[in-house]
Amino acid sequence: MLGGESLKKPKDHFHKSIYETCEFCGIELEENFWNKERIIKIIGGAILFLIGLYLEFFTSFTFVSQLIFLGVIALVGRGIIKNAIRNLKKLKFDMNVLMSIAALGAFLIGHGEEGTAVIYLFYIAESLEGYAITKARKSIKELLDLAPPIARVKRKKVINVDVGSVKEGEIIIVKPGEKIPLDGIVVEGSSYVNQSPITGESVPVFKKKGDKVFGGTLNEEGYLEIKVTNKAGDTVLDRIVKVLSQAQKNKSKTEKFIDKFSKYYTPLVITLALIVMSVPPLIFGGSFEEWLYRGLVLLVVACPCALAISTPVSIVSSLTSSAKKGVLVKGGVYLEEIKNAKVFVFDKTGTLTKGELKVMDVVSFENEEKLWNIVYSLEKKASHPIAQALFKEAEKRGAKSLKVSSFKTLVGKGVRGTISGKTYYIGNREPFKLNKKVEEIMREMENEGKTAILVGTKTKILGVIGVMDEVRETSKEVIDKLKARGIKCIMLTGDNERVAKAIAKKLGIDYFASLLPEDKVRIVEDLLKKEKHVVMVGDGVNDALALQKAHVGIAMGKGSDVAIETADVVLMKDDLRKINYLLKLSEKTLEVMKQNIAASILIKGSLGLMAFFGIVSLWLAVAIGDVGLSIAVIGNALRLGKVKD
Repeated sequence: MLGGESLKKPKDHFHKSIYETCEFCGIELEENFWNKERIIKIIGGAILFLIGLYLEFFTSFTFVSQLIFLGVIALVGRGIIKNAIRNLKKLKFDMNVLMSIAALGAFLIGHGEEGTAVIYLFYIAESLEGYAITKARKSIKELLDLAPPIARVKRKKVINVDVGSVKEGEIIIVKPGEKIPLDGIVVEGSSYVNQSPITGESVPVFKKKGDKVFGGTLNEEGYLEIKVTNKAGDTVLDRIVKVLSQAQKNKSKTEKFIDKFSKYYTPLVITLALIVMSVPPLIFGGSFEEWLYRGLVLLVVACPCALAISTPVSIVSSLTSSAKKGVLVKGGVYLEEIKNAKVFVFDKTGTLTKGELKVMDVVSFENEEKLWNIVYSLEKKASHPIAQALFKEAEKRGAKSLKVSSFKTLVGKGVRGTISGKTYYIGNREPFKLNKKVEEIMREMENEGKTAILVGTKTKILGVIGVMDEVRETSKEVIDKLKARGIKCIMLTGDNERVAKAIAKKLGIDYFASLLPEDKVRIVEDLLKKEKHVVMVGDGVNDALALQKAHVGIAMGKGSDVAIETADVVLMKDDLRKINYLLKLSEKTLEVMKQNIAASILIKGSLGLMAFFGIVSLWLAVAIGDVGLSIAVIGNALRLGKVKD
């Protein structure tokens, strides 16, 4: 993905964090687990095994058949036996040890074909498990490979360079049909860009001068010149990959329980197998060979291999599929927690609303052209979001710039400046002298959820401008669906009571108004004392503390660095409807994990009971309890990738 030094570092990090060894099976997870060599071993082993069975049961070449069986074990079981010897030295009884002991025992009591079947079938089960985990994690690898390793940079001339050597501030050129190598701002050209890998948007987004673009996205049809804002290794795509890699280490409560359960379960069943092998022959005079065989079957059933993979495969499948849909979840613990939500707390600006103030109403008491000239001249010097909205509207209306002196920003009130010897103010009620008519107009605007801005001198008001941050089209739909689930919804805002009440009424949501950032944190803390599961949804910038306090913090991302860093979940497209998808995915993930755990315990338990009564054979225990169960668990887990948003 990145060039030179940078190309290696993310991949090294990726390999260390993603491709590791299964604690219970000893499977070495590789990037291309289901490879040609493995397939040849499975096919070759099957052919040799069938030849051995024919020679043993239909000819007198029994000795040759045993040699062939040993050949099958040498072909597919070298790694298993090698791991078993290494683990035995450490007194660690994993699946490799149990299978090796079972196979050895079977040969010693004259059941070489069953000992071979145990190793061969375990090898297949091991392959299936490795394939499932690498397949589930493949989405992260695909993300890593999205951005091209070469960038076309404008220096003294246009040259192709390793993407790792491109610096912030340099201009890169991206032609139609090419992938954008790094994050940046469009400085020349326009085009539709497919940014689904980052935001999950299925429809390409039109990008023009001044718009932000992400590395790893596809420029579909136009010519673009882009000023680089994030160098290699620090792009939004890089951060997503790192978050997903780390997310798999943040285990859910269910995963931690299964890990703990497995540690006690395996030694317990091994002890039980030893009792089955020894007590009936020694105390009750049973056949030593028969009870040894039954004990070996119990050993094969013992290791919770399918049980151990039942939760991680489900979690990884969910994490990677949600990332494809533009929902970045930082770990199974949050995926599991979200379904328990009792209260959803929403920041207003930039979350329930678009975060883009627009002029909705203008009431002018004098010359409207003069009104906008004054607005244009004063607000172009200010940086407040309301000032910017007024300035853009004035610019759109063709307002003229007037000479301003003694300009001053009045914190929390507005701005002041002198034009042609008169001091004009733009802002809230202070310091204007209001009459009944102006009060009525302002009240009317505020009742509709608008912020009323006054323009004029202390004694003479030129006009009232109604500014409003539009409510997202999806906000009402999302809140209604959450309430239908029995979830309480609360809005937090710094707006005054009237504006907050108007928006809350429109959305059907409870609210707290006139809040400072620290007030939001206090309210979340108060809710945490009363409610077991609180989720906070904010824009990831001024809501960072409140997001961290909640059980789960969901940030409206849109590629925001702060959102990716602070929140537990990031909605990369700023689409609130993804919350309902997240709840659905959480419920489905828990449902699948419970199904897998129940199936593993039930089948393993049943086979263990049948082993005691001599009903099930050694090879059948492996075929059903390991291979069959692994296929069922894996197939069930991979269904999570099909959950629709």
